[in-house]
Amino acid sequence: MRSMDIIKDSWNEWSDTWYLKYRTEEAIAKIIASPASVFHPTTYAMINPDLAGKRVLVPSSGDNHAVFAFHLMGAKVTSCDIAEKQVENASIIAKKQGWDIEFLCEDTMQLSQVKSDEYDFVYTSNGVHVWINDLVSMYSNIHRVLKNSGTYLMYDIHPFMRPFGIKAKEAMTIQNSYDQTGPFGDVPTFKWRVQDIMNAMIASNLNIKHIEEMYAENGWFWVDESTDEGELLTEEEVASYTNWRINPSAAIPQWLSIKAVK
Repeated sequence: MRSMDIIKDSWNEWSDTWYLKYRTEEAIAKIIASPASVFHPTTYAMINPDLAGKRVLVPSSGDNHAVFAFHLMGAKVTSCDIAEKQVENASIIAKKQGWDIEFLCEDTMQLSQVKSDEYDFVYTSNGVHVWINDLVSMYSNIHRVLKNSGTYLMYDIHPFMRPFGIKAKEAMTIQNSYDQTGPFGDVPTFKWRVQDIMNAMIASNLNIKHIEEMYAENGWFWVDESTDEGELLTEEEVASYTNWRINPSAAIPQWLSIKAVK
């Protein structure tokens, strides 16, 4: 089975299991109350605030939180994801809310159903690059679908986080070399370096305009959601996780945003 088929099948399964927490009424209500809450504050500041009437594309849309936020900001949004269940589940929410959003089941490295020179803004959020085996193809198609002078913005886990076994307040342990990019695991993932991402953008003729390396907004970044750890911590303990003297892993940036223009 091809690697992308494995990834697609896995996400179709996950969409109706552990991923349900991203589609709760509480999660959607938070987005409606504050669309900006979807984004890291620094990334949000890099978004053109006037998206009203603009064409926005979100490839590998995943939980679709950014899609919903852009719609609420007045944009005309297209959401693409390789997993049919992710697209279906997001479209059910949009229909329930009366949101006019276009949904396509589409591979980000191809975007074959997306016309060229159509979009003012393309955004990829956290967790996209790890599933991409050909960054140049992804960025070439992002370049293709953007209008002239259109903007691309990415937000993702900082590659400096990838080599380490991260546990709050414990010494940082190296799991693999920064130069090892994958694929890793039965469901293949990739750990791209900063140079891989930037060189792919450059090769696609995107013009890089601005880069930000950010730290986690709060200490909850370091709490393992798959355990009951969060229920055992005080607010003071969680807040302390952003202090690198207490939590060594907080010394390196956790997030990366890059803005580029066609």
